[in-house]
Amino acid sequence: MSLFMYEPIDLRSDTVTRPTPGMRQAMAAAEVGDDVYGEDPTVLALEDRVAKLLDKESALFCPSGTMSNLIAIATASERGDEVWVDAEAHVLHYELAGSAVVAGVQLRHFDAPLAGCPTPAQLKSMRRLDDPTHEPRCSLLCLEQTHNRRGGTTAPISMLEQAGEQAHSMGLKVHIDGARLGNAAAHLGVPMAALVREADSVNFSLSKGLGCPVGSLWVGSRVARMRAQVWRKRLGGGMRQVGVLAAAGLWALDEQLPRLGEDHVKARRLAELLSEVDGLTVDPGAVESNIVLAQTDAPSELVVAKAKQAGVLLAAFGPQTVRCVTHLDVTPEQVDAAGSRLREALAV
Repeated sequence: MSLFMYEPIDLRSDTVTRPTPGMRQAMAAAEVGDDVYGEDPTVLALEDRVAKLLDKESALFCPSGTMSNLIAIATASERGDEVWVDAEAHVLHYELAGSAVVAGVQLRHFDAPLAGCPTPAQLKSMRRLDDPTHEPRCSLLCLEQTHNRRGGTTAPISMLEQAGEQAHSMGLKVHIDGARLGNAAAHLGVPMAALVREADSVNFSLSKGLGCPVGSLWVGSRVARMRAQVWRKRLGGGMRQVGVLAAAGLWALDEQLPRLGEDHVKARRLAELLSEVDGLTVDPGAVESNIVLAQTDAPSELVVAKAKQAGVLLAAFGPQTVRCVTHLDVTPEQVDAAGSRLREALAV
């Protein structure tokens, strides 16, 4: 049979999943109210559940992770402040400079290859002079776990805590973009709360590894939540009977969070298969979670196009880098099939 006749195997992202029948049933049965008035019981239950999972005081349901990150930056900063981020951070590369356009801050980046977590010495070297007539005030350090552009890697708890302690000693708040925090915890075998102990705020996504159709939560203190809710309203994120979406999140915390390690096993298998494909360079030992980065001999757009013809959907991640992401809608058998299809397609 021609490769073109195969059902596509979608490895572009873990955002391409579809709600399962169980999740749809939970959504249909959700009790709802007006969330802007704080009267949606399912949203309140989700916020309380996630806050407790991360050992924080409060949470705020948001439409997207991009909005949740922007709310965190705006809540912790004033216009004209400086925010420190890793050179490969999602907030720097994929959020359309919203922190500058909306929050009015400038992003200053450092290079921290180990999952984007700087050492205390790096942070000390970035310290500004106490000269408000010339230099901006530094208000926030943003970290990311797992780290998307660094291949789904996770910094050890000790590094995260050292970076957080150093930032706090310098007067900075700490935000963790935990869009795939569950994957980080699964890889390290620790509770999610252990990874965000030093964080003043966290972005926690429901629409990536957990398979929900939409939604992220800003998580932090009760006092900061009041300011975060103002920013959510400003950004158009006030929602009404949104318990139908929050119910998906509650269901996923029970049913999908415990299974994230399965996606990691599939990613390591995929990396092994891709390492045998002509024109791709992959280090299976570098795969820690559900993301596989492959360096390409040919331009990445060409590789993506050939893969698509073979029924495998990949994402161009740089001029000569493609990204593959395993998720709940990709079976182990499809992982093996993807390896076979790519081996044939890229050998041409």
